[in-house]
Amino acid sequence: MTEQQFSGPNSAQSKYWNTAAGDQWTADQETMDRFLSLVSERLFQHAAIQPGERILDIGCGTGATALEAAKATGAGGAVLGIDLSHAMLGLARSRAEAMDGMATLTLEVADAQSHAFAQGAYDLLQSRFGVMFFEDPRAAFANLLGALRPGGRLCFVCWGPLAEHPWFRISGAAAGKFLGKPEAADPRAPGPLAFADTDYVTGILSGAGFEDIRISSETCELLGAANIADAAENALKRGPAARLIGAHNPPPETIAAIRAEIETGLAPYQTAGGLRVPAGLHFVHAQKRL
Repeated sequence: MTEQQFSGPNSAQSKYWNTAAGDQWTADQETMDRFLSLVSERLFQHAAIQPGERILDIGCGTGATALEAAKATGAGGAVLGIDLSHAMLGLARSRAEAMDGMATLTLEVADAQSHAFAQGAYDLLQSRFGVMFFEDPRAAFANLLGALRPGGRLCFVCWGPLAEHPWFRISGAAAGKFLGKPEAADPRAPGPLAFADTDYVTGILSGAGFEDIRISSETCELLGAANIADAAENALKRGPAARLIGAHNPPPETIAAIRAEIETGLAPYQTAGGLRVPAGLHFVHAQKRL
């Protein structure tokens, strides 16, 4: 894609998800779906989709949650899945085409902060880790509120504080040991941990016009690879280690040392069925006024 195509209020995120990041997630779709599978299950328990509901899936990526929502709402419902990444949505479309009963699923490249949604069209807004990247989150949620019918609900999951994430902490510390700590950044800047502070999230949603805001903070396991070596390799591809490696471009021997450090850190989470790493999550609920 050309630079001119990365436009709009979230142009930096559009560029990020339409270059290496989106390509990497697309290539690793099966690994990532397994990694987040227990989180997805818990999200759907919270969302409690009913047959016939109209659902907007925000940041649907390669389609795991949008496909599941389409199954849950059935032939009488409808699901719109949106994402910034052309590559990820392309794979999502291919997956939908290969499945029966997906005629009610639509997938579009769109920015939730600025897209002109049909007003009052949806019963549920849902997202698995897709709402922490807005340049102006209050404006984004205000725009999304318009897409909900009166009494409609919002349900999303986001990452809790870094202290509750061994997966992030271990890989970040391993890379930092050899490459130095990254520069301090605004903890509320668009990114995976932008919504770690529940008071901040509540303020955003309240300011956007949502009511009955409830946040359930829970621990859920991430399912890593069957062996430590593969898990460490995956940790090098995304997250804190990947960002530091991308910034410093270290030689292969340094990357090997980082990988070994990650393996050591992840070893306590190895089980007979593969890695199971706990993660602190926030499941966020809100409604639009009747």
